[in-house]
Amino acid sequence: MNQLDALRQWTTVVADTGDFRQLAQFKPQDATTNPSLILKAVQKPEYRPLLDEALVRHKGKPMDEIIDRLLVRFGCEILSVVPGRVSTEVDARLSFDTAATVARAERIVALYRAEGIDVEKRLLIKIASTWEGIEAARQLEAQGVHTNLTLLFSFAQAVACGAAGVQLISPFVGRIYDWYKKSAGAAWDEAANAGANDPGVKSVRQIFNYYKRHGIATEVMGASFRNTGQIAALAGCDLLTISPDLLAELAASDAPLAHALDAQAARALDLPKVELNEAAFRYAHNEDAMATEKLAEGIRAFAADAVKLEKLMQSI
Repeated sequence: MNQLDALRQWTTVVADTGDFRQLAQFKPQDATTNPSLILKAVQKPEYRPLLDEALVRHKGKPMDEIIDRLLVRFGCEILSVVPGRVSTEVDARLSFDTAATVARAERIVALYRAEGIDVEKRLLIKIASTWEGIEAARQLEAQGVHTNLTLLFSFAQAVACGAAGVQLISPFVGRIYDWYKKSAGAAWDEAANAGANDPGVKSVRQIFNYYKRHGIATEVMGASFRNTGQIAALAGCDLLTISPDLLAELAASDAPLAHALDAQAARALDLPKVELNEAAFRYAHNEDAMATEKLAEGIRAFAADAVKLEKLMQSI
């Protein structure tokens, strides 16, 4: 049994890509996308027709609507390959505007419905885990629209998402690892911070254990991996979203892979319940320098790629 098949014993495998032609070989259950992945995909010759088609079919419509239609087109193509769900992201520039996030999400949902997609079962609306984004997710979940809260770096974000009843969260393992490695500089010891000791892995394990201990139904999906060691250390997490390159590495390896996270064991842990109102959330998140920096950086990066996609489409 290769490592990818071994991982599937305990964890739902999700593909982290906009390149839907790569998906079939790995047989993921779900797939996730983001603005950076879609921007990367549409610059490949094999995906350029989708971009051209969106521009021709929807000429004269506002650019933000054309982009949403392009995202939905990619999402529908992905859903023709995966049996489960696709995550489609709301424009990161709306990350601090609850009403605008809800409105954009509702439009994306309507576009999927128009394509005949069962959105309740097959779509997750991806939103940055700001306080405003979490509140938008709360409102959307109340409508039966399921959400994936992304750019999640702090325990406070996870607590707020669980309290809001969001469907799924995506803690960013690799970006947490990146921050601690950069912060340590020459003092960083790679071997001492690998596997279960990786700071990104530890963050996800803390969230997973807390959710299972308190019966929080929100799914935990580790994301943004730098190596297969991080993935192996989270075997047993609800879901893991993995890039095609790392999926290929797992499929090519027959090294042993153990069950690392155990929901049943987590239920016996002594973990106090945490309650956060808006002020407490903002303070707790602000106290985490890594999370504060990486959330802001992530929003800026996704927003920048959204602008690049707009400019690309305007230039055609």
